[in-house]
Amino acid sequence: MPALLLFAALLLVCQSCKKSRSDLGAQLYKKTKNKVFKDATPEGLADVFKQVLVDERKNMTNPNLITAYYEQNDYDPAFVVDHIFNGDVDLTANYFEKVSQHGLDPKMFNADKIKALVDKFQDKKAIKNLDEAYRDIALLEITTANSLINYSNALQYGILSPRKIYERYFTETKRPDSAGMSKIFYITNMKAYLDSIQPKDPQYLALQKALVDGSTAPGMSKEETTRYLVANMERLRWKNKPSQAKYVIVNIPDYRLDVMENGHSVLNMKVCVGEGRNKDKQNSLVDYDESDKIDRPFSRETPQLNSMIHSVQVNPVWNIPESIASKEIMVEAAKDPYYLDNKNIDAYENGKKIEDPETIDWASAPKDKYEFKQRPGDDNALGKIKFLFNNKSSVYLHDTPAKEPFNWAMRAVSHGCVRLGDPQGLAQQLFGQGATFDRITKAMGEDNPEPTTIGVPTKMPVYITYVTCWADSSGIIQFRPDVYGLDIVLYGHLQKFLPTTDQLAKL
Repeated sequence: MPALLLFAALLLVCQSCKKSRSDLGAQLYKKTKNKVFKDATPEGLADVFKQVLVDERKNMTNPNLITAYYEQNDYDPAFVVDHIFNGDVDLTANYFEKVSQHGLDPKMFNADKIKALVDKFQDKKAIKNLDEAYRDIALLEITTANSLINYSNALQYGILSPRKIYERYFTETKRPDSAGMSKIFYITNMKAYLDSIQPKDPQYLALQKALVDGSTAPGMSKEETTRYLVANMERLRWKNKPSQAKYVIVNIPDYRLDVMENGHSVLNMKVCVGEGRNKDKQNSLVDYDESDKIDRPFSRETPQLNSMIHSVQVNPVWNIPESIASKEIMVEAAKDPYYLDNKNIDAYENGKKIEDPETIDWASAPKDKYEFKQRPGDDNALGKIKFLFNNKSSVYLHDTPAKEPFNWAMRAVSHGCVRLGDPQGLAQQLFGQGATFDRITKAMGEDNPEPTTIGVPTKMPVYITYVTCWADSSGIIQFRPDVYGLDIVLYGHLQKFLPTTDQLAKL
């Protein structure tokens, strides 16, 4: 019985909704004072609405979703009837017009078109006949729905999907779905909704203020500064930021690692990252053209990713990648027959260790015939500890015997992994003080070390990111060189969505 009562109640609600639109003409005439609307009916509107949906399909970003909604809701013009005459649609257009403050082009959201159509409804003589009335209702309804979806998506998720523009982007990034986009059809308080979707991240607001103020960074032109701000505001709109209370984050262009806990850095250190394709550019962005939309990552670039640190290897064995083995190890071994022994590197053929590698002519040896492993020790390229997390790029965080690069300003020098300036500090954050950490520090200091793998008590999230512009703790905007050229790629894709110089000047 309760289920039957619920069904009856829902049926009554639906019937009352339809009844409220059965006097569509009277409602619109009362609000517009235009006699043309007196004869408007839901049935007459539906016939024209169907055709306008077909005609406007090419102008809609999500035509299937919008068409399906109106088909399922009897082509009910909710935006026109419920939101024009209380000022909501004008308010929405005003938000669209101000989207330059987000580094985006207002034309994307058809503010002028929406306002022109609203003006027609508010002028009791502008719409001359019923067919024009039907077409304008449908056009305003569809345009408002499409623009609201696009605006909501842009501010909450960003304009672009990073995984579609970057070859080595493995950070989980949420993109808009149909359920989320459909929410715009059920807005009751338009201002509250539009305010709710404005980005509120303090970092975003800081960059936005710099953009609106027309700030110019030291040593840069205003145009270069704007490009930095716009690119990094888009990054901040991507829905992929850490949500955990404690995590490790690496920022590639800043060559820095932080352990964040409850919003504060509890450990930070210098790092060295993979070598980049744009490392000679100092705080400048090259000219942008169509070719820069294609991401061509250098083979040694550290990828952007997120994962979980699950274990550490103390005194690790370095399984030397084939690319390094063929291009570096075999080349050095060809010059010096004792190079492998001096570097504690073992050579293998078909999985079997070669006892006398100095007898092999490495200059003519096939590049893919041998494997190489470096034993634990002071010269091991991974140092005394490495931190493991699942990823498709075979990268990890690790110690290093090569300490000098930590004194360099430009530290994009590795083969792709992240070298740590304070590996013991990171181990302490993972394990805390106690017997396990003491065991790790003792093993790292042994003269005849043995490789040991130790699982962390609680897996730690790790994010490897690429941010070239941000506000520091003092509110000062920091800029870093685009060492991998990833700003160039991003800006190339963003160009068609950006405001004009005149629009930015009016902010």
